[in-house]
Amino acid sequence: MTVPPHSPPSPHTRIDNTPRGIASMLTSVLFFSLMNVLAKLLMDRFPVTEVMFFRSLFALIPVCLAIHLGTGFATALRTRYPWGHMGRSLIGLTTMVAMFWSFHLLPLGDAIALNFAAPLFLTALSVPLLSEKVGIHRWSAVLVGFAGVLIIVRPSGDVLNLGAMIALFGALTNALAMIAIRQLSRTERPDTIVFYFTLLTTLLLGLSLPFSWVSPGPMDWLLLLATGLFGGCGQLMLTRAYSLAPAAVVAPLNYTSLLLAVIFGWFMWGEVPTGTMAAGAAVVMASGLYILHRETRRRTTVTKPLPAGDGD
Repeated sequence: MTVPPHSPPSPHTRIDNTPRGIASMLTSVLFFSLMNVLAKLLMDRFPVTEVMFFRSLFALIPVCLAIHLGTGFATALRTRYPWGHMGRSLIGLTTMVAMFWSFHLLPLGDAIALNFAAPLFLTALSVPLLSEKVGIHRWSAVLVGFAGVLIIVRPSGDVLNLGAMIALFGALTNALAMIAIRQLSRTERPDTIVFYFTLLTTLLLGLSLPFSWVSPGPMDWLLLLATGLFGGCGQLMLTRAYSLAPAAVVAPLNYTSLLLAVIFGWFMWGEVPTGTMAAGAAVVMASGLYILHRETRRRTTVTKPLPAGDGD
């Protein structure tokens, strides 16, 4: 994958805004949660690639609208790293395939829980690839969060079935996609990154339609449209989150999607959460909140000299 040069962002060209990054991430979680529910419903009747194609196609509507109301197409289409966008799109498409396929093979809550390995991968990769500093406290919080995911999944001898392996692979590629977004964001506008990702994935997925096509009905078209709109809005907010705040800060906020998955599963499929699900959810959400606490504390003391050995 070709990405912008690997170097720390200059404070003169890009300044982090952690509160806005956090708000953007939480908004993206809501949009993606709604998209996941609709996608799982649709994949009971349509091939995975067809659902993904319309998710990308209709996502162009909010993406193009945001560009029109914002920087304009003349600015958004301008890029210095076309191959960086291609690499990011291929990794993002792989993530989408793995996640949607896992939704089809696993219960929605299990698939999303396994995807929570992404912040662990992301924290590890953000150190060598992004030169971000992650202290012992945040490392520990992320590891505790992953332990909470294991509590939810209740691993056993047969945990690594096809669905689980695909979901974990999707978590790894999701972390790589976020790394690519963070690197591209050093020079590229968020709307530019989202536009090229959405356009390229639509074109690539369109190549599969002749080999797997099921004609949608009137209600199916509405659901497909809503899936794309939620996905497009979620992608806009997600990309903006990673362009505004360090990856190790905003990534743990994805844990909140677990709560939404439990709520949707309860109301739509009668999946009553178990005691282990509640315990695991409490662990992962607490770890995310602790990471945010450490980040806030670090920023309020950034102007003060830290004792030797102190880490966040």
